[in-house]
Amino acid sequence: MIKAGIVGVSGYSGLELFHILISHPGVEVSAISSRTYNGKKIGEVYPHLTNFDFVCKEYSPEEIAKTCDVIFTAVPHGGPAMEYAIPVKKEGKKLIDLSADFRIKDKDIYEKFYKIKHAYPDLLKEAVYGIPELYRDEIKQAWLIANPGCYPTGIILSMMPLLKENIIDEKSIIIDSKSGVSGAGRSPKQNLHFPEVNEGFQAYSIIGHRHTPEIDQELSLISGKKISVIFVPHLAPITRGILSVVYAKIKRDIELKKIVEIFKNFYNNHNFIRILENNLPNTKHVAGTNYVDISINLANDKKTLIVISAIDNLIKGASGQAVQNMNLAFGLEETAGLLLKPVYP
Repeated sequence: MIKAGIVGVSGYSGLELFHILISHPGVEVSAISSRTYNGKKIGEVYPHLTNFDFVCKEYSPEEIAKTCDVIFTAVPHGGPAMEYAIPVKKEGKKLIDLSADFRIKDKDIYEKFYKIKHAYPDLLKEAVYGIPELYRDEIKQAWLIANPGCYPTGIILSMMPLLKENIIDEKSIIIDSKSGVSGAGRSPKQNLHFPEVNEGFQAYSIIGHRHTPEIDQELSLISGKKISVIFVPHLAPITRGILSVVYAKIKRDIELKKIVEIFKNFYNNHNFIRILENNLPNTKHVAGTNYVDISINLANDKKTLIVISAIDNLIKGASGQAVQNMNLAFGLEETAGLLLKPVYP
């Protein structure tokens, strides 16, 4: 059994990791770490877990690296995850980081967008960006896996076939995304208070959102050309889910039916990608699952593609993808522990 440690178990991503790993056939949850709830039973943090005899402890990076085979850092960006990298590497273990600290390859871009100095820039070249559908072979060999952001996951997966097949104008990409409130984390904030969010709908960070350089980086690597997208995120009054709509101009003569066929062939051997032809993606239909639902549509001008994707921001957008990465890194069945029942209906 793989011994797993969860750092930041009291957050939403940490909670989802616990949910998945506690019933994973190849994993033993060996350590759950929380600075905020050090010494508290998991049931005191989340009452629905009262029957589980786990105690949160503030493990040192060295201690948890010795105890576990894989450590998941479900913590905020800007330092906490960096503390674990060197001890994990020294012990020959694996680190799957759900923060943003190892996603951006250029430290200057990271420091510009995240307003903090990177403590271990030399490790950025060792980190593998953790989208299995894109970097499966690299993930299998990695000790440090940078779990992608929630917005970039759905967006990148909906763009990959188009860029690989040179179907769209790379300069025309416009992205409109809507996320549930859980994407902002569990810590209380005034603008996320129920009366502020309920029955409202708003755009935010329309210039310089921190996921923009991550999206640009990966789409540029896929296409082999420098890509700079227009990305506008929105906060939706729902708990979980991300719906992203990508608009892009077609640059060669090709029928929609052929494009759909390209998507289906491209993702034929990928367990969690579903190409929809008879209906449109809905966040309810992926809630609680590791699936990505994608539909490809053509605007009335016959020149603009409209690609829609839906994911659960806490599962495929965070913890489910992290476990998918773990499965690959340890040679397990990629779907192990992830064939979840959806929340809907």
